[in-house]
Amino acid sequence: MAEDKATQDDLTHFGYRQVPLGEKASRVAEVFHSVAGRYDLMNDLMSFGVHRLWKRIAVAHCSLRPGDRVLDLAGGTGDLAALMAPKVGAQGQVVLADINDSMLRVGRDRLLDRGVVGNVGYVQADAEKLPFPDEYFSHITIAFGLRNVSRKEQALAAMYRVLKPGGRLLVLEFSRPVLPGLDKLYDLYSFAVLPAMGRLVTNDADSYRYLAESIRMHPDQATLLQMMQAQGFEGCRYFNLSGGIVALHEGFKY
Repeated sequence: MAEDKATQDDLTHFGYRQVPLGEKASRVAEVFHSVAGRYDLMNDLMSFGVHRLWKRIAVAHCSLRPGDRVLDLAGGTGDLAALMAPKVGAQGQVVLADINDSMLRVGRDRLLDRGVVGNVGYVQADAEKLPFPDEYFSHITIAFGLRNVSRKEQALAAMYRVLKPGGRLLVLEFSRPVLPGLDKLYDLYSFAVLPAMGRLVTNDADSYRYLAESIRMHPDQATLLQMMQAQGFEGCRYFNLSGGIVALHEGFKY
């Protein structure tokens, strides 16, 4: 019985499949290596461009001021970093961190092309083992990245550690539709349209099938709120966007 429990504890989900805990990070890395070059294009197509509005809403909730130091975790191709860098100004700093080097390179190149330089740094980092000092950042954002983390509680604890007292965490992530009937339409779109779109645009249907499955395996709004509270975050709340297809969670370190 003890051996069975240990084996079960060493498994995690990769979409709907159970995989050894140590394998999930490499499998997720393969997904993002595959799609990095066309990641922004696919985001625009999949969300009809609405992902840009979701990200602007998240940045607005940060209430950033000049001199703030921000960690943009799982920052990918730099959409949030590009919005936050002007707000923190020359005295502030935005650190774009991602575990995937392909995404990090694309993000750096995109920001350089847009002239976003001087107050943005780049770090390849695992959300579960953040390589930053205690109480270093005034704000942390993670957009559409938490669902890919194997040990979400460990990642939330790491974020709490590196956040300053009075600091704010914002988690923007796909969640559970709350409008009547929206869930059925969303399932049809996710499991029929997205993989076909991925095949046409990136020649990779499997990565977008994983995307749809990973969203369903991610904790719902109330569960994620409780997970944040369990790691010490206070004043936690969430806002449903687009009928709950996406939710923005907010928590503070007091």
